[in-house]
Amino acid sequence: MKPRIGMVVVGDEILAGRREDKHFRYVVKLLQSRGLQLSWSQYLGDEQSLLARQMQAISESSEICFCFGGIGATPDDRTRQAMADAHNVPLLRHPEAVQEIEQRFGEAAYPNRILMADLPQGATLIPNPYNRIPGFSMGNIHCLPGFPEMAWPMLQWVLDFHYRDLRNEKIIYSALIVHDAHESDLLSFMEEFQAKHPEIKLSSLPRFLPNGGRQIELGVSGETNEVSEVLAALKLEIKSRRLAYQTLAPKD
Repeated sequence: MKPRIGMVVVGDEILAGRREDKHFRYVVKLLQSRGLQLSWSQYLGDEQSLLARQMQAISESSEICFCFGGIGATPDDRTRQAMADAHNVPLLRHPEAVQEIEQRFGEAAYPNRILMADLPQGATLIPNPYNRIPGFSMGNIHCLPGFPEMAWPMLQWVLDFHYRDLRNEKIIYSALIVHDAHESDLLSFMEEFQAKHPEIKLSSLPRFLPNGGRQIELGVSGETNEVSEVLAALKLEIKSRRLAYQTLAPKD
């Protein structure tokens, strides 16, 4: 079984609404291009104890996690220390990170920028093509900057370097719009259908129309060949119930 993939976005500014998260949509699209899906996402503030507790729980799982933000050198950047706390190791000055930062900034690396070379003991580096200040990995958790222009190339590198073989067939989503139907009328059918086709994900999104009518968007997501087969079976079932429907074009 392939591991679940999750992401964490760190920053009080996100939770306070002062800045919008741009990572979620990008991560979803990037994973989809590799036939992968995001299983969960979290937003966390800059509270070090909370970060450490969450990172410890993730590190004890087999789930891959991409963590964005909080690895800078200002007082509110606490991800590096939280990761050290989560793994019960000290922060140490990483010699390769020192080399990268010194080569990029020279004497201007001191006294502040060099603090970003203080990483949890045992961390491995994630190269940063934007300004050479690296991110880092601790096992299944990969810590990246909060800035998209830095983080996104680094995320692609992590996927290519650590998870090159973690690919599936392309995941697509296709759906039927079922007219004048209630979810409660289709519940037992959907449960039976999902049990019969565990390889796909079946979803139901009700819609309430301005004229008082209702629709249900019955969605199927999975690998292309599986979705085509399951959607055909779904149409037959809907027809047998004498319900009108229309088919939406497949989407990535």
